[in-house]
Amino acid sequence: MIKVLIVDDSPSLRAILTKVLELAEDIQVVGAAEDPYEAREMIKKLNPDVLTLDIEMPRMNGLSFLKNLMRLRPMPVIMLSTLTQQGSPATLEALELGAIDFIAKPTSNVAAQLHAYAETLHQKIRIARQANLYALRTEKDVQQAPVSQHTQFKTSAVLALGASTGGTEALREVLVRLPQHCPPVVIAQHIPPVFSTSFAQRMDRICDVSVKEAEDGDVLMPGGVFIAPGDRHLKVVQKGGRLQCQLCQSEKVNRHRPSVDVLFDSLLPWAKQISAGLLTGMGSDGAAALLRLREAGAKTLAQDEATSVVWGMPRAAVEMQAAEKVVPLSKVTMELLSAVKRP
Repeated sequence: MIKVLIVDDSPSLRAILTKVLELAEDIQVVGAAEDPYEAREMIKKLNPDVLTLDIEMPRMNGLSFLKNLMRLRPMPVIMLSTLTQQGSPATLEALELGAIDFIAKPTSNVAAQLHAYAETLHQKIRIARQANLYALRTEKDVQQAPVSQHTQFKTSAVLALGASTGGTEALREVLVRLPQHCPPVVIAQHIPPVFSTSFAQRMDRICDVSVKEAEDGDVLMPGGVFIAPGDRHLKVVQKGGRLQCQLCQSEKVNRHRPSVDVLFDSLLPWAKQISAGLLTGMGSDGAAALLRLREAGAKTLAQDEATSVVWGMPRAAVEMQAAEKVVPLSKVTMELLSAVKRP
C-alpha cells in the first residue's frame, strides 16, 4: 500500500481528496493535516510515502514548508495547484524546490469527472512513490566548461528534446548551458496550458538563449528555443525554404498533447541535421520516434537512470536501441551540441 498524507487547509478539499484517493486499492490515506505544523507531526508519527500539498495555507505556505521538508526529510510531494496564470509561477517554484509533480485542485464539479480525475491523481501518486528524489541534486552542482563562442555549428542543425515528469528542472539544466549562438531548439514537455507559458518565461529569464512558447509560424533561428504550448502538438515544417513551428490540436498521441513522438516525427525529413534527446519522464512517449530519427541518420541520446527523476521514457528509448548514447543530465547539452559541430 502507498501511504498518503493530505495537507490542505480546506476541510471540503481534504474530504474530496480522501474519497478520490481511496478509490484505488493500492493507496491508503493515513492522515489529513490542515496546516504544515500539523503535517510535520503527522509525518513523524505516520511515516507516509507521499504527500499531497496545497500552496496557499495559513501559518506557513506550502512553498516554505516544502523547502524545509526537502532539507530535513526529503520525500515525494505532489502539489495541489490552481491551474491559472497566477498559480503557475508558484507551482513551478515548487518543482524547483523538489516537488515531483502537480495536479489541479479538485473543483466543485469534480463529481462529474471523478473517474478521470481519480485516474490521473492515482497515477501521479504511484509515479511519485517510485521517483528518484536525489536525481537533480548532484547534477545541479556539476560544473561544465562553457561552450566557446567561437565553436561553429552546422548551419542547418536543429536540437530536439522531449520530457515529462521531472522535465521542467531537467530542461532547465540543459538550457542554461546552451551558448547564445547554438542551433535552434524545439521542445515537447508534457505540461498544461498556461504553465508552458510561465515555464518558457522563466527559462528566458535565466538562460543566455532566447526561450519562448512556440507560436504558429515562428522561424527556427540560432539561439532560439521553442517550447510546445500545453494542449498543442508542436511540429516543424518547411515554408519558403525555412523551418518553422506549426501548432495543431489533433488527437492526443500516447495520451499526450503535446506529444514528443509528434515533434520528433515531424523532423524526419531533416534527420541528418537533427540532434535529439529524451529526458526524464513516465511512459514511452518519444521513444519510437527517436528510433525512427536514429534510423534516418539523426544523432540521438537518452538521459541515464541515475539522474532521471523517473526513468520511463529514456528507458523505453534505451530498450529499443533508439539512443546512440545514454548520458547523465549534466552532459546532455554538450553531447547534443557535439553532434552538430562543424568538422
